[in-house]
This record gives sequence, structure tokens and C-alpha cells, in this order.
Amino acid sequence: MVGSAIVRALSAQGYTSVLAPDRCTLDLMDSVAVREYYAFERPEYVFVAAAKVGGILANNSYPADFLYQNLMIEANLIHGAYVAGVNKLMFLGSTCIYPKLAPQPLKEEYLLSGPLEPTNEWYAVAKIAGIKLCQAYRRQHGSNFISGMPTNLYGPNDNFDLNSSHVLPALIRKFHEAKTSGAKEVVVWGTGTPLREFLHVDDCAEACIFLMREYEEEEHVNIGVGQDMSIRDLARLVGEVIGFSGKLTFDTTKPDGTPRKLVDTTRINRLGWTARISLRDGIRSSYDWFVRNIIMAP
Repeated sequence: MVGSAIVRALSAQGYTSVLAPDRCTLDLMDSVAVREYYAFERPEYVFVAAAKVGGILANNSYPADFLYQNLMIEANLIHGAYVAGVNKLMFLGSTCIYPKLAPQPLKEEYLLSGPLEPTNEWYAVAKIAGIKLCQAYRRQHGSNFISGMPTNLYGPNDNFDLNSSHVLPALIRKFHEAKTSGAKEVVVWGTGTPLREFLHVDDCAEACIFLMREYEEEEHVNIGVGQDMSIRDLARLVGEVIGFSGKLTFDTTKPDGTPRKLVDTTRINRLGWTARISLRDGIRSSYDWFVRNIIMAP
């Protein structure tokens, strides 16, 4: 999802020599293949957007996969960029790197200040390692490697599988299926009280390109909108956009995850970037994409 959005944004800004190998072309967990790819293509700038991602259910079910695969992907890409002499690299992480009970909004300096949220700590540990790897190559080798930490992302090419998706695409699918089947109720995991922030992936892509041009420091940078809402209100908003008028029920036997996760966007805002896509508009466009590309796909 993120990689394709960055490619779209680069193309819209006039960049023509953009490399975006898919999994059939390049296995990012194969260190030899990654080094050979770097040596052959000689990229000047690298966005590390590839990762194994998923929601609470997926993280709880496959902790070894989430930790091992993400560690391998980022290590191969970051070390390979150093060996190949890449001009600049940007590593993309996630705001799950912050402690579960960190003060809100989440400032960059809160990293490693407390215990992580248990339901996604495997993914979080891998992403923290990626940040530190970029910092280590800067300090030891002078590599111009930076890190950006996007908040919860959604948009075109999202994962809408109910067994592995994040909350917003899962809600889009649930409400669509309820509407088309005539169901009178949609069940949402948890209490509905956790607060979350949502950033459209096209906004994230613009922020990544902006930071690649403008940012040169070691410390990672938050990427977000600076506003959050409860899962209950999010579910109501998704229902309104899709046109579901039935009952909303919360399954309190399922985990909530982190109580609140709102990022402090002061640093990136001061640099000159702010998000532009409203949540309602973003949900509407994401739903349209879901219908065209998932529901109506041949």
C-alpha cells in the first residue's frame, strides 16, 4: 500500500526513473539477491516501505513471522544501501514503536521510555531495530539514512482481509457486507473506546518525499494528522459513508490494544508539511477503491 502510493506520488511529481520491484522480482529476505539488485540498478534514493503488516489478530497469531521477516527485510535493504553507496535512504516504521502508556500526543523522544503494547510488540521491536540500524549506519559510516514513523494508514491497495487487516479496512469490509446482505447488525472488536489517528496513504507518500528532500537528522520523525477519534466514532463514520443504517455492537471479549495512539506532528509541521485529506473523504475514496478492485474484480 505505502510503496504503491510513493510510486504514484513520484510519478505525479515528474520522476521517471522509479524502481519498484515486486515480490516475484526480488525477495527482500534474500540478502544476496538484494545486494545483487542494488549493484545492478544503482539507485540513488531508497524508500524502505516493504514490511509484513497486520492487525491485532495477525500479530498475536504469528509473532515469529512478524519479528523475523521485518528484521530481515530492513536489515537487507539498509545494509545493502550502505554497501551500494546509496545517496539517501528513508526507513518507514510505525507509531506502535511507542510505549503502550506513553503520554499523549506521542513525541519522538518517547521512544524506549516504557513497555510496548503486548498485542503488537513483535512488529514494534522490529521497527525500533530499523530506526536504530539507520542511526548506527549514520554514526559509524556517515550514511544519510533517516526514519519516518507514520500513524495508522489506509487507502488504495490496503488489506481488506478480516483475518489480517487493520481496523479501518476491516470496518469498510464489514459494513459493506452487512449492507449488501441486509444484515441488521455489525459487530466490532473491543469496547470501542480506544482512540486512534488515521492518515491517508497518499498524504503519507507526500510526507515521505518531502522528508527525503528536506530532512537530514538522525532522530526519526512522526508522520500524522495530529487528530484522533474513538473506534466507536470511527465505526459510525464508516457506516455513514457506506450507507449502513443497522445496529452497531461491540464484542468486549476481544482486545482493545493500546488505549490511545496520537502522534505529535510538531516536528514535521515546522518543517513545512501538513496532511490535507480529511478522514471522511479518505474513507469514501477507500471504499470506492475497495468496491472497484476487490468486490468487482474479475
